[in-house]
Amino acid sequence: MATIYEVAALAGVSPATVSRVFNGLTVSEEKQRLVRDAAARLAFTPNKTARRLRKQSSEIIALLIPDIENPFYTALARGVEDRAQESGFSVVLCNTDDNPGKELRYLQIAASEQMAGVILSPASDEVDLGAIVSLGRPVVAVDRTTPYPVDAVKIDNRAAGIAATTALFDAGYRRIACIAGPAGIEMTEDRFLGWRQVVTARGTGTHEGYLQHANFRVEGGHAAMKALLALDTPPDAVVTTNNLMAIGALQAIAEAGIPPETFGLAAVGELPFMVLAPATVVQVRLPARYLGRTAATMLLDRIGGDTQPLRTVVLRAEVSPPVPPGKGLAL
Repeated sequence: MATIYEVAALAGVSPATVSRVFNGLTVSEEKQRLVRDAAARLAFTPNKTARRLRKQSSEIIALLIPDIENPFYTALARGVEDRAQESGFSVVLCNTDDNPGKELRYLQIAASEQMAGVILSPASDEVDLGAIVSLGRPVVAVDRTTPYPVDAVKIDNRAAGIAATTALFDAGYRRIACIAGPAGIEMTEDRFLGWRQVVTARGTGTHEGYLQHANFRVEGGHAAMKALLALDTPPDAVVTTNNLMAIGALQAIAEAGIPPETFGLAAVGELPFMVLAPATVVQVRLPARYLGRTAATMLLDRIGGDTQPLRTVVLRAEVSPPVPPGKGLAL
C-alpha cells in the first residue's frame, strides 16, 4: 500500500501538504491537482482513522520553552514559527520558566484546547506528557529529551562541552572550571561531562569546587563565578553551559579586577548582546533556529500521518575563534 511520503514525493510537495489536501484544508488548486493525480497513480487511500483524529484538532501548535528572554530560545521559536506558517499552522508560545508546575498547566491547556501537537524543551527529566499523549497528539522534544517515547531533536551536548573545554586548553589555560545548569537536566549533565572528559584526559583533573551548578540565568552565572574566584586555588578559565550564565560570569570577572589577559571563558551558546569582554572569550555557536525548524518539520510530519519509527535528530555546534579581552564581540 502506498504511503503519504510516496504520494508527496511523486507530487513534488511535502507530506504535510498531502495531509492538508485529504483533510479539506486550504491548499492551492495546482497543489491539490498534483496530490490527487499522484494519489490516483499510486492507488493511495487515506487513513480514515487518522483523518478523523486530525479533524478533531486545531491548526495550532503549542511551543513550550524555558525562557523567552534567552536569545537561544527566541531563535528556536522563530524557527518553529517560520516552518509552521509555511504549512498553515499557528504557534502558541508558552514560557515555563523551567517550572514543572507551570509546564504541566500549559500541557493540560494544549490538551483541553485540542491543539494539533506540542513542541517542548522540558523543565525537568520528569516532565508529565500524559494529558497530551493520551489524546494521540504528537510531541517533539527539542534541546532536551523526555522519558516518554516521542521524537526529539537536540544538540550533541557532550561534544559541545568537549569543544568548549578543548578551545580553552588550546589557548593555554589549565585550571578550567565549569558553571553548569541545574542538576537533573540531561543537557546540563552532558555538557559538564564533556568538560570533565577533557580535563581528565589532559591530566589536569578538577580542583575541589570547580563544578558549580546555577540556574541558567545571568544572576546564576554571576554567583557561581564569584564562588569560583573565592576558592583557595581559583581557576584561570571557565566553561559555562549556556550563554546567559556566561554574561553573569563575565560581570563577576570584571568586578574582581582580574587582569583580562590572564583569564578565559568558553560559553556554550552565543552571547546575547555586544560586550567588551574582560577575558578571552570562546563561543560555541548553537544552531538554534535550525533546531526549531527541524522540530517543527518533525511535528508537522506526524500531524500529517507519518507512522515511521520514532526519531532523534542530533545537530552539531560550531566553535568560533577566541576573541581577545577588550574586543567587542560581534553577536
